[in-house]
Amino acid sequence: MRLAFQSLNSRFKLPQDAVRYSDFVIVRLIFEATRDAGFWNLHWAITNREPESDNIWRQWQVVRQPLYAKPTATAECDELSALFAFLSRSLGVKGIGLLWPYSNHTVAAWEIHPAGRKAVRVVVPTTQIFLSPTDFFGTTTFDPWRQRTIPEYTRRDAQPTLQFPRALLNFFLEQAQRYGGATDSTLQRLRYQREAVFRGNLTPDRAAVNADLTSLSLTGAPPEDLAAFTDFAREMRTAEAGTRGRNWR
Repeated sequence: MRLAFQSLNSRFKLPQDAVRYSDFVIVRLIFEATRDAGFWNLHWAITNREPESDNIWRQWQVVRQPLYAKPTATAECDELSALFAFLSRSLGVKGIGLLWPYSNHTVAAWEIHPAGRKAVRVVVPTTQIFLSPTDFFGTTTFDPWRQRTIPEYTRRDAQPTLQFPRALLNFFLEQAQRYGGATDSTLQRLRYQREAVFRGNLTPDRAAVNADLTSLSLTGAPPEDLAAFTDFAREMRTAEAGTRGRNWR
């Protein structure tokens, strides 16, 4: 996480006091959790809904037993971007809104205002649509300045009194603990594996093998990355065992 923070400051030539480290941790963690096939198991599909996250919260209300190889909710790019923006603001980070790099596509953007300098816009790609596997948090493939203004997302998509399923909350917290410290490249690799499982292009067992093979090929990787691949492989094997058990019954 600290290396990612240093990378952000270096890439955008930010002074040391432009972004609080605690704000960056929130933004990056929520991004990796709520993106398409991120570690909260959200899944992209065309829904033709408004750019707000209300329907995601409605889907989450009925999840009693989250599964490693199944989505917790399905939403389109603008809904995922709204969810990211809403949660980030709820946790105290300001300057995040929705960006339309194309008329038919939505991501999020974080506008940072260093003292005495021009504002900086960081693209937050909540899906990989129109992007390659090498496009991470802060990608420059989309020009955030093609949109004249990026209004801060201030809509309250979920009320403070909302009752959240305990099992799903525990799942979200556990996933954040397992994967939150891994590097961008590792989380990207796992995102593509998870997406392939959601789409039925990979079995959970094959995804587990892929994670094991990738882990073995890494040399000098940080322990957080190795732990992430190990945890993902274990989760996929748990999912595979559950599928075989249902088929047997």
